[in-house]
Amino acid sequence: MSWLQQLYETYEANLDRVGEIEKTKGNKSYTLLPISHTTQNAHIEVTVTEDGEFHSATVLDKVNTLIPTTESSASRSGSKVAPYPLHDKLSYVAGDFVKYGGKIKKEEPFASYIEQLEDWVTSPYGHPKVKSIFTYLQKKLLIKDLVGANILFLDEQDQLIGKWNKKYEGLHGEKPTIFSAITGGQESAFVRFNVYSPSKHLTNVWDDKEIYESFIHYYNNLVVEKDICFVTGTWQASTERHANKIRHAADKAKLISANDTSGFTFRGRFNKSYEAASISYDVSQKAHNALKWLILRQGYMIDERVFLVWGNDQLQTVTPIDDTFSIHPTAAVVEESKTNTLDHFANEVAKAFAGYKHDVSITSNVTILIVDSATTGRLGVLYYRNMNKELYLQRLEHWHATCVWEHRYRKNEDGKFVKFFGAPATKDIAFAAYGSRASDKFVKDLMSRMLPCIVDNRKIPTDIVNSTFYRASNPVAMEKWEWEKTLSIACALMNKREGMDVALDRELDDRDYLFGRLLALADVLERRALDQDETRATNAIRYMNAFSKHPARTWKTLQESIQPYQARLGKRGNYLASLIDEVGSKLTIEGFNDKPLSGKYLLGFYSQRRDLYQKKTVENNSEENGK
Repeated sequence: MSWLQQLYETYEANLDRVGEIEKTKGNKSYTLLPISHTTQNAHIEVTVTEDGEFHSATVLDKVNTLIPTTESSASRSGSKVAPYPLHDKLSYVAGDFVKYGGKIKKEEPFASYIEQLEDWVTSPYGHPKVKSIFTYLQKKLLIKDLVGANILFLDEQDQLIGKWNKKYEGLHGEKPTIFSAITGGQESAFVRFNVYSPSKHLTNVWDDKEIYESFIHYYNNLVVEKDICFVTGTWQASTERHANKIRHAADKAKLISANDTSGFTFRGRFNKSYEAASISYDVSQKAHNALKWLILRQGYMIDERVFLVWGNDQLQTVTPIDDTFSIHPTAAVVEESKTNTLDHFANEVAKAFAGYKHDVSITSNVTILIVDSATTGRLGVLYYRNMNKELYLQRLEHWHATCVWEHRYRKNEDGKFVKFFGAPATKDIAFAAYGSRASDKFVKDLMSRMLPCIVDNRKIPTDIVNSTFYRASNPVAMEKWEWEKTLSIACALMNKREGMDVALDRELDDRDYLFGRLLALADVLERRALDQDETRATNAIRYMNAFSKHPARTWKTLQESIQPYQARLGKRGNYLASLIDEVGSKLTIEGFNDKPLSGKYLLGFYSQRRDLYQKKTVENNSEENGK
């Protein structure tokens, strides 16, 4: 089943939400658009009376407004004259635009606009509010009234001021609000209309569902050309013009476009664009509107690339880009007494995902979609999967139970750092691989590459694992907090392949693991010998990069460097010294060489250091309790 069909069915399943205003986390309004409607940032709001007289006007700060649209206006560009049916730019809606210095290239936009508006008003589907707006606009007094209301401003020749200049301060005082609301000249302002009544409360024109239906019925009767719809397989009114503004109001990129009649987009195999793919107007509108709605509602965007996951039974579902703490904090934060092995954690993860699976029906599906644009005009689908929801949750459960390690970089609701177990978020993996200052381009590309590893159970790309490993082995190049975060994420990626426990494995005789343990012992020994307020890196940390490449040679240097600290600790250092001897004795003569270490040494380093810190915490607690 195609992504277009999934989006179309999502729209059909949520018809009750069409036109309902919702709020994002950032308190921005959005809605599931009716067909034949789009959104536009409005700069000026003009209110007229029911009799068609000017009432008032205000300047808006780029307020996103729902407006009716035609196929032509939705895809207009350049000097093409294609008016929106009701709300539009000043050059379209002002009949006195030319009188006040407005410049037009070929034909006057207002003539096309008012003719189209009159056709709607006089049709059987006309609406009283639209008629009031039409009655006012045909008087051609809009700019005059806006100047009188101190919304627009003229120069000495009674012409519209283009961009604001300080020379106009003597004429109009401080910079008027309209010049802060728009980026170009006043002629580029977008105007939306409303209707006022002194005797009754009227719904705003852009929120009025009756007006939505009025235009939909009017416009549907204008679309007459029919063809087979490749999505539904039915005979419907077709279209070759498809929606833009998919990711946001300023987005000009289209998912479907076939306007290149002189190039090689479809020529050679097909004679006409509709022979390549014919999509009905109804399906195109509903699918694109559903996509816009879902992106605003629950999409994740980075550098214009959108990561979107939704379910056909429940729109909001767990996403593969999140870490375990975000998905289920109570499962990720495991009690200290139960962290010796990851078996308990795996059980907690299974319980957490069982909650998601509880209400899953046989027909429940999940759709995963990644879209991005290489140019300003073309939007591409980079990744698409539609799969059974139970299988999807099984794949996520497996990922979070296997790409697992102990992390300490997340904060709880109180703003305090907490220790949690689980898989890292894909964005955090990107920062671990490329650094905290990695550009959005690198981050979004890595996130896209990681998605098949989670959803399709593919192997993590070697370059990502290696990059994270090399950065974790070079702590002196980072601040301590960043290195600790990178280290735990690197361990999680390594452990995806190794399948080890976070708890120290004292019986494991693997060469790389043992070398990692030795490095951790040297680090902790020196750290305990230093003063508590000493923050400099230990020799073990400073030599970590060299140690990963030449462990035998570097260990000789480390042993010499930690001897003074052993002497400073005295008897307090005997336990650590004996551990160094014990671990060193497990290394075979053949294994004690300068062959570069694998990622397993990081697991040994982390687990050994963690074990020692836990023992130190227990000792301190015992001393405080007088035991």
